[in-house]
Amino acid sequence: MKIPLKIVFTLILASSLSLRAQDHPIEIRKDTAHLIPIALRGFTGEAEEVLRFDLSVLGMEITEPADYIVSGRNDGQVQGSLTQTGMQRPIFARAYNGGSTRSQAHAFANDIVKELRQTAPIFQTKIAFRLKQGNSTEICVSDFDGAHAVVLTHDGAMVDSPSWLPGGRGLLYTSWMHGNTAIYEHNLATGARKVFAGYPGSSFSAEVSPNGQMVAMILSKNGSPNLYVCDIDGGHLKQLTRSREEDSSPCWSPDSREICFVCRSGRAGLQKISVDGGQAVPVHANAYGNLTSPDWSPDGSKIAFTSGSRPFTIWVMPAGGGPAEKLVSGEDPCWAPNSRTIIFAQERNEKRVLCLLDVPTKHVKDVKQISGSCSEPSWAR
Repeated sequence: MKIPLKIVFTLILASSLSLRAQDHPIEIRKDTAHLIPIALRGFTGEAEEVLRFDLSVLGMEITEPADYIVSGRNDGQVQGSLTQTGMQRPIFARAYNGGSTRSQAHAFANDIVKELRQTAPIFQTKIAFRLKQGNSTEICVSDFDGAHAVVLTHDGAMVDSPSWLPGGRGLLYTSWMHGNTAIYEHNLATGARKVFAGYPGSSFSAEVSPNGQMVAMILSKNGSPNLYVCDIDGGHLKQLTRSREEDSSPCWSPDSREICFVCRSGRAGLQKISVDGGQAVPVHANAYGNLTSPDWSPDGSKIAFTSGSRPFTIWVMPAGGGPAEKLVSGEDPCWAPNSRTIIFAQERNEKRVLCLLDVPTKHVKDVKQISGSCSEPSWAR
């Protein structure tokens, strides 16, 4: 029997598609700027709560019908799978052992995000922040979502600007504990602390370089608050700026070769300078008002910053300067290790709360709230 050419071509095409489906059975959605609909099935209690929170942080909406199905159970251990709707075979199915239900759920969420967003995992990371309760301020450390918060300082003095040491082993922060500003180093394992920089005048805004070898900070030991760098042990102090203006808020490029900082000459603006010294150059952005609190994304592509003065807004621009995009109301932005998520402070009812922003979708999720006013978050990378 003679088979019509149209049917032959149809069979060939179907065979080709079948072979392709066997080679590449799952097509992961690459659209990063929109919420991904996710169905969550089978989980209960803390595991369900963690999965809902984590996935929403990375721009996923828990709903039905959905593009993907996250299913499993948590009877003694978290077991779960990720399946694209309409496909029989899951993208992956895994069981998570050891640790608490909470940590297992975070690990499962990390695996989901790596598949659907192609980003570095962030759900088992730490943050540090400034906590104001009454008239005193303290430094706190918690999980990225605000869980397991621990108050590190109990001095009844003003503290601010926490910055992580390499490997998350400790923090640098500014304290007025003895009446004048000094930068302290705090060992998280032992609780021991010591003065890292306590020069005449003010010492503040310490920021550790990504390679863990240097620290940038602001000192007024020679008059105006200027930008300095030193080794991670405090040695080889070097002055980078020598203006009569007021410098503040240094942040590092990912290669540890440049520093972006705030220079206030009338209106506050952003500048960059080489760690080797030389002339600082302005970083131009089309945002309005004072530009403060810069933070360089770990992938090197963007700088987030705060603009205005009550109400404050958070913007992001190319690291080399140029058109800036307004993101959300808030201040003190800090990038997550994935260069996609930002933690920031937002003022509500005369106090500040910490929020997580998925930059491409502009989806905001509140961090678990702690009694008091929270600000100046720093993400361990």
